[in-house]
Amino acid sequence: MGINAGSIGMRTVLAAVAMLMHVWLCGSAWAAESASARHAEVSGDQYRTTFRLDLSAGVTAEIYTLANPYRVIVDLPDVAFNLPEGTGQEAHGLVRTFRYGLFAERKARVVLDTTGPVRIERAAMTAIPDGKGIAFAFDMVTTDPASFGMGTGAGKSGVPPEEKPPAAPQEPEKPKTSGKPAIMIDPGHGGIDGGAVSVSNLLEKDVVLAVAKELGRQLTASGRYDVHMTRESDVFVSLDQRLNLSTKRSVDLFISLHADSLSEQHGAQVVRGATVYTLSERASDEQARRMAEKENASDLIAGINVVDGEGDDEVKSILFDLMNRETANFSADFSNVLIRKLKPATALAREPQRAAAFKVLKQSHAPSVLIELGYLSNPEDEKLLGSPAWRKKIAGSITAAVDAYFAKRTAGSPGP
Repeated sequence: MGINAGSIGMRTVLAAVAMLMHVWLCGSAWAAESASARHAEVSGDQYRTTFRLDLSAGVTAEIYTLANPYRVIVDLPDVAFNLPEGTGQEAHGLVRTFRYGLFAERKARVVLDTTGPVRIERAAMTAIPDGKGIAFAFDMVTTDPASFGMGTGAGKSGVPPEEKPPAAPQEPEKPKTSGKPAIMIDPGHGGIDGGAVSVSNLLEKDVVLAVAKELGRQLTASGRYDVHMTRESDVFVSLDQRLNLSTKRSVDLFISLHADSLSEQHGAQVVRGATVYTLSERASDEQARRMAEKENASDLIAGINVVDGEGDDEVKSILFDLMNRETANFSADFSNVLIRKLKPATALAREPQRAAAFKVLKQSHAPSVLIELGYLSNPEDEKLLGSPAWRKKIAGSITAAVDAYFAKRTAGSPGP
């Protein structure tokens, strides 16, 4: 079993490494080309908690911990998760919740949110009786913040030195020679980051990917655009990677697709409709601020710590202002067109045009919008979001908005 020394307290490194090396060898001996996870459970109490994952075959695993917030990260090779719905959503012992999924191509990840700083005390892979696979398990015990920070990734960055976000899935490099407007479609979330979840377990990441594919199909079929996507499968792509892909393709328009969800106290049953967001340093209202905060946290959900540099607030402000001057007018124009085209096709939120500091919209080179297609927490919207016919209809409305927007640009409409 691969293990980062930063995943355990420094005082126990030597003893643990010998034991964990044995686990790695056993895992290698049992390893298959691919494995599936069939069962996961958390047991124990607030002092010692065990996580167990039953696999069809042994694999090489890596465990480490991160702070701000406290998490345990388990990296695995290409594992298929065949777990019952709702797995990981209930708190138990030192674990608040856990989630799992594809973190990158051929790399799976489990992220456990813990109640506080923990230390990995034991890890093992053992054969399940009667040839039913391999049980991978490890124990978490409580520790204090100071001890946690002595080698567990709780330093300035909170990320082990070798931990880097995975390379985003992307097309081969192609020069922009067609003369057509280039459009980047960005289906939010993906892989280990499922996004919002409906009562019937409809996942935001699946909804927006389906709409994105249909939108891409319609835009491509028109023959008027070069269409790119930040992801075309159920894989995690970090926010920085989404921005980098857009920059690399020198796109002329960036469209990010999401679906919202509210708690009961914020009107889950009654609030519905689509919303179009544009970039603003100051949120247009409290709901927009909360939405941006939630979407900007997707890297943390997937087990990546994002730490801004210190002392560069003035530079950030200048860059933000430049981005705003370059793209704000065109982004606002496209938002206006979108609202006009979406209105006949679907319900709109009470305030359908909002603004906030969404990281994924910080495009210095292209107008950008983030479309919340509806609320998975609302029964009526949930039904629409799960409907292939509605997805086709809404993609058609967005396509019509793109056509109208570029028609206006081609006609020489003034802009920045």
